[in-house]
Amino acid sequence: MKRIFTLILSIAALSATLGMHADIFSFLNVGAPRGPVKMPAATKIAQVEKIIENCYVDTVNTDKLAEEAIKAMLNTLDPHSSYSDPEETKELTAPLDGNFSGIGIQFNMLNDTLCVIQTTSGGPSEKVGILPGDRILMANDSVISGAKRPNSSIIKLLRGPKGTRVNLTVKRRGIKDPIYFSLLRDDIPVYSIDAAYMADPTTGYIRLSRFAESTPDEINKAMADLRRQGMRNLILDLQDNGGGLLGSAIDLSAHFLRAGDPVVYTLSPTMGDNYYGAERHGDFLTGRLVVLVNQYSASASEITAGAIQDNDRGVIVGRRTFGKGLVQRPFPFPDGSMVRLTVSKYYTPAGRCIQKPYERGNADEYRKDMIHRYESGEFNSADSVHFSESEKFSTRRTGRTVYGGGGIMPDVFVPVDTTGYSDYYRDLTAKGVILRYASNYVDENRKQLKKSYPTEESFLKNFKITPAMISDIVAMGVTDSVAPNPEQLDVSRSTIEAIVKGIIGRDIFDQATYFKVVNPVLNPIYTRALGIINDPEEYDRLLHP
Repeated sequence: MKRIFTLILSIAALSATLGMHADIFSFLNVGAPRGPVKMPAATKIAQVEKIIENCYVDTVNTDKLAEEAIKAMLNTLDPHSSYSDPEETKELTAPLDGNFSGIGIQFNMLNDTLCVIQTTSGGPSEKVGILPGDRILMANDSVISGAKRPNSSIIKLLRGPKGTRVNLTVKRRGIKDPIYFSLLRDDIPVYSIDAAYMADPTTGYIRLSRFAESTPDEINKAMADLRRQGMRNLILDLQDNGGGLLGSAIDLSAHFLRAGDPVVYTLSPTMGDNYYGAERHGDFLTGRLVVLVNQYSASASEITAGAIQDNDRGVIVGRRTFGKGLVQRPFPFPDGSMVRLTVSKYYTPAGRCIQKPYERGNADEYRKDMIHRYESGEFNSADSVHFSESEKFSTRRTGRTVYGGGGIMPDVFVPVDTTGYSDYYRDLTAKGVILRYASNYVDENRKQLKKSYPTEESFLKNFKITPAMISDIVAMGVTDSVAPNPEQLDVSRSTIEAIVKGIIGRDIFDQATYFKVVNPVLNPIYTRALGIINDPEEYDRLLHP
């Protein structure tokens, strides 16, 4: 009897529930469930969202719900398809657009205070008289100094739409009272070339950090400037370059190729296939060319390196590149958000797929690839990189063997140099001691440095890191809980000295000064490339084995 009574109550409760929520079945337009019915995926997603919106126990942010659903869908695909909200989209596209709107400064945070390192030439800050070494205390009504704001928050305060005004409160060394500046934000160029200089009397060096809209113009100018200085050979440094715009990679590659030479092609079962090549003879066809790459060179960097290697135009030096050969097409939405969906794959002229293997829906394992490569010893020995015979290809002119399977394997492998590395150096770097010391040193000695070293050449030749400066770095480390370690300091002394001198030179002169100091000391890929480019016999032997 008790069981019958319980069953009656259950049926009554179910009837009441169905009665109360009959409108749910109505708006779903499915009536009472009668068994599986095939539904379009889009309809199902929309109906689930509606069920949650109308029936979930707590209040739901439907916009956030939709974003998470989009992300979840994309996560089942490849590791590079992604969704970005409006703010993230701005941050993603600004470096590739070649400019953003702001006040035009390069800065460091020193003891929770924004210190201006350099002003952009012709930018808003330079125009109103802001100087290197100035400290920005406030932007409009927002306190910056001592507020322990993250850099991303400070950047948001300083950037803004072109033509909008920002009022700055500035403290300048030697002046008691704050100085007030009112600036109109303007477009600030984002340069893709970090450095362009003559490595020796006949060898130019260009370091490219990204492939942006401005890259072709920057490359044209840099090449012309270097030619005027006597460049006959070129080192193109793509280390740590994560890529960017395909068109810029094609344009850069075409400088070194003949009309009709292929650069890259894409294959897609849905978007069609596309083939890209040099449309005219390049302007650097005969000089020796060496391209520097490492494990963080990706995408457009790999397209450029692959085109030069497969066309037997130059020698690739360094370590196997990242292996990012999936092509993302942006699909923007009216609210400023965007989906970047993989639509095709990149292939080098010899037919190698640049993309390394991946398992769909397993992005976490994909992101561990660098760890796996490190643990396998790949960064220390070329013999740790294993290729399948099925991934063997031939270059177009000399028939050299090159391998696919993901990334571009260099012609000359250079292992990671750990001789100057120590745990002590790691801890100083992690605490920001080395950067902070160098920036403080410039801030306190700027006038004397400018007087003692009026030219970059005099600085490079004569400025020395003294034992007293090293002692000050050790003392600063102690204040940041980095215990002194004389033995490990000796191991890393030359590394620390080069980096400190490079930062000081950068802050006094420009970004290229840093690389002029650091490359010969701390960049073995650069050193090996310079040796190859100045040895015509070895260079020719690598291209014509």
